[in-house]
Amino acid sequence: MTWPRLGALSGYLVRQNLFLMATCLGAGTFIYLMADLADRLEHFLDAGLSMRQILTYFMVKTPLIISQILPAVFLLAVVLQLGLMVRNREMIALRAGGLSIGWFIRFFLVYALVWSFGQLVFSQFVASYGEREASRIWREDVRKRQLDKQSIKNLWFREGPYIVHAGEAQPTSSRVNDVTVYEFDRDTSRLTRIMTAKKGLVDEHGWGLLDVWEIETSDFTATRLLTNFIPLRQNMRGFLNEDSTDRSDLPLWHLGRVIDELKESGSNVERLRTAWHGKWSYAFSILTMALLALALSSFFENLYVNLVLSLVVVFSYYGIYVLGITTGQKGILPPVLGAWLANVIFSTLSSMRLAWLSAPHFTARVHRVRDRLARRLTRSEA
Repeated sequence: MTWPRLGALSGYLVRQNLFLMATCLGAGTFIYLMADLADRLEHFLDAGLSMRQILTYFMVKTPLIISQILPAVFLLAVVLQLGLMVRNREMIALRAGGLSIGWFIRFFLVYALVWSFGQLVFSQFVASYGEREASRIWREDVRKRQLDKQSIKNLWFREGPYIVHAGEAQPTSSRVNDVTVYEFDRDTSRLTRIMTAKKGLVDEHGWGLLDVWEIETSDFTATRLLTNFIPLRQNMRGFLNEDSTDRSDLPLWHLGRVIDELKESGSNVERLRTAWHGKWSYAFSILTMALLALALSSFFENLYVNLVLSLVVVFSYYGIYVLGITTGQKGILPPVLGAWLANVIFSTLSSMRLAWLSAPHFTARVHRVRDRLARRLTRSEA
């Protein structure tokens, strides 16, 4: 087996591919950023972020975007590259000069392998840091400010012998308005007292109600109090939808340590193990994309048809990838199989197509097997 060397042809292919990769990557990153900006701009403005903070958020998030779209960009770049070579008659000249399709397969597989290792290192160092920093900005500078202004309408909860209703609660400022507290007997569960207040203050010890009316249900006598203290320990911040950090987003080596620690404690680590394998499979999906690009380019010589097919394949790949990750996290499939499901399916289909094209003896053998089965079917019918 002769492996492709970085000679004149290899260097030409690398330079051409890098140019197309940079073009597709720039366009894809710009579209992604514009879509993300349109989705989050209202939140940034509501939180009062400055232009510098907004630009910092998108700057640190850019490496994450690049790592996410790189496999799809690689597929489109290779399909575009091969299509241009066919259109410019370069492929015909190379084939006429004795260069086989096997050479192209080996070249692009080695080239994709280099990109896969680069993707793995980039995603786990640069992109992972950018993701953590972007999450911090979103959590602390955006969501926290929004939560500081957020109020809860018609809050209900139960704690001990009390059922509490607040017409409006402001968790971050520890204030409640239009409060009604129903107190029940612990033994008989009978309603014993009803307290209403126009407003109240909340701390870690309980609720201090102001301008209170108390009604005793035994004789329905009403008493007005300036203040009344209710020992409620409910943390109202728990009712707010705050963002939490997902451990599956940790870098590969850190996630591995967390999995080992949780496994020793007896915790279920299927979800985190699937995420760990998913980081490997996503990085090496570039190898799958190389096989897909070569296989797709063999069906049609029309560049535009191949580009449309590539987009369909990309969305299909991501759909099956998400399906595999989800089934692995739910325990339906083993974590390894769930994480690598999309790569296995698309690599197998692409390899079969390329084997059909590059190995004439394989094609002839398939034809012989098909003819033999047809003859047997004819004899059985006779």
